Amino acid sequence: MKCIQVAVLLLMQSVSALAETTAATETLFANVSGSVDDEGTCQCSVYLPDTTFPVQKVEQLEIVAATLSKKFETELSKVREYSKRIELYQQQILNLTIRVQQMEDGSISYTELDFQLLKVEISDLERLVTQLKPSLVGSNVIIEQIYLEITNLTILVNELESLDKNNVLAIRRQIISLQKRLKECEENANKTTVPPYFPPGTCVHRGLLNVSQPYVVKLNWRGFSYKYGSWGRDYSPSNPENEVYWVAPLNTDGRYLEYYRIYNSFDNLLLFKPMYESRITYGEGSGAALYNNYLYYHAYNSRYMVKHDIKTNRQVLRKELPDAAIGNRFSYAGVAWQDIDFAVDESGLWVIYSTENNVGNIVISKLNETTLDVLNTWQTRQYKPSVSNAFMLCGVLYATRPLNTRKEEIFYMYDTSTGQEDRISVIMDKKLDKIQSIDYSPRDQRLHVYNDGYLVSYDVTFQP
Repeated sequence: MKCIQVAVLLLMQSVSALAETTAATETLFANVSGSVDDEGTCQCSVYLPDTTFPVQKVEQLEIVAATLSKKFETELSKVREYSKRIELYQQQILNLTIRVQQMEDGSISYTELDFQLLKVEISDLERLVTQLKPSLVGSNVIIEQIYLEITNLTILVNELESLDKNNVLAIRRQIISLQKRLKECEENANKTTVPPYFPPGTCVHRGLLNVSQPYVVKLNWRGFSYKYGSWGRDYSPSNPENEVYWVAPLNTDGRYLEYYRIYNSFDNLLLFKPMYESRITYGEGSGAALYNNYLYYHAYNSRYMVKHDIKTNRQVLRKELPDAAIGNRFSYAGVAWQDIDFAVDESGLWVIYSTENNVGNIVISKLNETTLDVLNTWQTRQYKPSVSNAFMLCGVLYATRPLNTRKEEIFYMYDTSTGQEDRISVIMDKKLDKIQSIDYSPRDQRLHVYNDGYLVSYDVTFQP
């Protein structure tokens, strides 16, 4: 019996955990037959039914426990990594908040690039937090708070950009637009467009289109005090290659024409090497012109026109200009004593003046250069004292007026072939305040201007 009881006790210890789950009325042990071997050891047999101890369930429980342990370690690693990311995001949001506050409160103007950089950084944060949220199971207060702060930052930056208290962005966009237009203008200006060529002495074009920048040849040969006068190039239809220039400064009173010089080349003009210097007694005003080796000028204190041979320095002819107003009555604006103004173009010799009958408006007469007879006359409606000067080009009168001390405008034209007058606008830059005379040269197609004592020239461009 003692052997049997020992075996039963061992069995009870091994299944003590199972005993709690069995029914109270179920018998956990029973008396069985045993035997003693030669050494006196008790031997017996024990039978455990399958329903008594669930071995398979215990094994499954162990497997599930191991799996859960691995998953727990994995999730714990993720949490540690996410905690580090959250700390980094919080620092970035703090930096962005400080920068946005500086932009909102400070007096510094920020460009559009500053706003765009902020938007890019905020968008990156929003994208990362959005990716992070699904990875966490359940609600996470820190993540939700970060996402809310990012949303608020986005709204604030958009408001700052839209408000733009100093209109910095609007001005910057306008500057960019202007710079683009300026670049296009520069590109167009850099495109070399050769103006159409019209042979000298011809009028196959449609009139004046533009003038070049002024080219200062030099100061007149008598000096800076001699601010009034005229100069130009002789035009000889029979000898168009003839290169003769004249310079005729008035005396310092701005009225008397007494001395003039003739140069047989442009180089000699630059080097102050005259072919000869001559004296006349007396001309009046800055309206002289050289045509076919004859100098034409207004005789002092009279209505007489004078034809003067520059080769012999002798007066060839004097003829009165009928009804011409004299005595500084209707001279040009700012230029005294230019009552009678001679002009030369492709068709010959002209004279520009005013009469009392035409109430001071410009009168144009075509002259016979040999006899100084008036061949034809046109009366305009442009008041002569309101213009600063005038010249003839292909039978068309062009008049100028000052815009300021550095710009003159060719603003009026009268076509003698049609009797039509018109308003135009061609700007002439000038070096000094006043223009005393303008003479057009059909040979080199230039305007020769006497500008407060300086000899200045402009290239002329024609309409094709």
